[in-house]
Amino acid sequence: MALTTRRRALTTLGAALAGSIALPAAYARAGEQKHGRRPLWRAHAHNDYEHPRPLFDALDHRFGSVEADIYLVGDQLLVAHDPVELDPTRTLESLYLDPLAARVKANHGAVYRGYRTPLQLLIDIKTEGSSTYLELDRHLRRYRHLFTTYAHGRVYPGPVTAVISGDRAARTPMEVQSVRRAFYDGRLADLGSAAPASFIPLISDNWTLNFTWLGDGPFPDAEREKLRGIIAAAHARRQKVRFWATPDLAGPARDALWGELLAADVDYLNTDDLAGLEAFLDAHERTY
Repeated sequence: MALTTRRRALTTLGAALAGSIALPAAYARAGEQKHGRRPLWRAHAHNDYEHPRPLFDALDHRFGSVEADIYLVGDQLLVAHDPVELDPTRTLESLYLDPLAARVKANHGAVYRGYRTPLQLLIDIKTEGSSTYLELDRHLRRYRHLFTTYAHGRVYPGPVTAVISGDRAARTPMEVQSVRRAFYDGRLADLGSAAPASFIPLISDNWTLNFTWLGDGPFPDAEREKLRGIIAAAHARRQKVRFWATPDLAGPARDALWGELLAADVDYLNTDDLAGLEAFLDAHERTY
């Protein structure tokens, strides 16, 4: 079988599986067998679905977080960056939920065998937030024991933690739920608000709206102090931090900025370059 044909067949297999159908264990654990190294929990696959093998490429590179944009079309949740790219075969279930359920089953309750830290699934809502979230909630309920769950004031960790980003209207139905299988992605404006980490475990924001430095030259002292203040405030409330719109072209500027993020203990580094961030973290993370 030609290599490209074989890859296409494996991708189709992973996408087609339903929750109760187990992905072959050898494929589900392919990334761990290939690398034999620890997961990179700080690594976030921005627009993960645009890679040749959504989810699986990120897992092969040992990423701890992946991002999927969704559109509500009828009662289906379709994954795409723009409406013109919508494809009825590319659903949240086929690309993410079913493969994750199969992998967790094959790995005896974990996304990465031997590691109980949840994988973060950041779901970016592109259609109206309230109605899309309510449909998403119905979808997530079909996957018992897969997702970290908030229930009556307590958080019960699962193999995958779903965090809802995108359209801000999703917050309204989420806040009134006594039981939910997802959490809310806050912004810097939410830092220090009354909302606890059991609702907002993640603070995400646009780097370029908060900092001028893009990795060239020295990091201004005032901006370094601001960054570290943000991280300290979030961590004091047990919240994690991610910035998007950071430089992503390979080179000294990107490495310098990633280095400052690591030194400040930022929780997620955002990238489209899976191999690049994997290599950077393997080379640098232990030094901080």
